[in-house]
Amino acid sequence: MTSVELDAIDLKILRELQRDGRMTNVELAERVGISAPPCLRRVRKLEEAGVIEGYHAMLNAPKLGFDLVAFCMIGLKRQSDSNLKAFAAATAGWSLVRQAWMVSGESDFLLHCVAKNLTEFQDFVIEVLTADENVDTVRTMLTIRQVKRVGLVEI
Repeated sequence: MTSVELDAIDLKILRELQRDGRMTNVELAERVGISAPPCLRRVRKLEEAGVIEGYHAMLNAPKLGFDLVAFCMIGLKRQSDSNLKAFAAATAGWSLVRQAWMVSGESDFLLHCVAKNLTEFQDFVIEVLTADENVDTVRTMLTIRQVKRVGLVEI
């Protein structure tokens, strides 16, 4: 992946937007020390370059009734390119999977799952993961509590 060249103002814009993505362009421009029109151009350029992927609200999952967070380490029977791509593509359709990574080591994938309860998570593991003909192993870890949550990239 190629990195994008960023100047000091771009970095200031990114830092400010990470802290508060809801501020107006005028407020952002004031915080980074430039006028609003060039600030907006820079933000659009950062969006077009894929540096800014989107703007999101951080939600409190337990307050919305999602009380279980788990990680699943998945080992595939065959690690061919087509099997890896097929499994990766399948994760897009699994609503319990909030994030997925292809990893090296003993497992092939690491899944971050959020479910309403243990029964919903168990059903997903049994009916979806272990039912996949290319899945060899499923190791799960249920979380006890979250001790750190940072959505920022240190720049």
